[in-house]
Amino acid sequence: MVLIEKNMQNKSSLDINRTDFNAKIAKTVVGLFPYAGGVLAELVDSIIPQQRMDRLVKFCKELDDRILKIENKDIHELFQNEEFVDLIEESFVQASRATTEERRGYIVSIVVNGITDETVQYQDSKYLLRLLSELNDLEVIWLRFYLDPMHDGDIEFRKLHENVLTRISSYKGADKATINKSLIQKSYKEHLERLQLIKGNIRFDKKTNLPEFDRITGLPKPTFHKLTNLGEMLLEQIGLLNENGLG
Repeated sequence: MVLIEKNMQNKSSLDINRTDFNAKIAKTVVGLFPYAGGVLAELVDSIIPQQRMDRLVKFCKELDDRILKIENKDIHELFQNEEFVDLIEESFVQASRATTEERRGYIVSIVVNGITDETVQYQDSKYLLRLLSELNDLEVIWLRFYLDPMHDGDIEFRKLHENVLTRISSYKGADKATINKSLIQKSYKEHLERLQLIKGNIRFDKKTNLPEFDRITGLPKPTFHKLTNLGEMLLEQIGLLNENGLG
């Protein structure tokens, strides 16, 4: 789509009630952004439902703002790279589904790091985007928790997300609601482990020097869990590796 240069200085028009946009207007709005918008506008008709346009516009603005700050890169040349455009398109679809600012921020960070981090290929960034799509926002908080899982570690972060990180125990006689919440919370950890983002340190019997096994699952009992290299990489690419909290 040809960029509408004369409207670039009037982005306040984005405050219009977007629920009434038809496909043509939607493409125009997305196209207002010089970098992200030009490519993404072509996807509006076939991929993004009308009600998700507000999320999309916010994402495009944030992505464009971040791209404009990148130095020593020919941005126009980047958008001629098919692998990069593929990454952008994947981010576009995920951003349309993102219901929180934090999630949109994670997606933007992966794209921007794909441009600026010389150790990461575009295909790697796309893989990380899809890995992120496997996690809900609470699981991202739990993943960040395992950056410093010790009992007295990362106090500020734990206090900020106390409502998420407080352990829910399924004790004998617990009501159904508590049991269900405990099961869900446990499943978050198991999901992170299945995705190889965290791993358990296996508990050994001091007498036999053999692993201890859980009687219910039949799996080795871990003493604690910690981030894997992949988990640390994902945190770094979404901008949480050195953050004390999520906002």
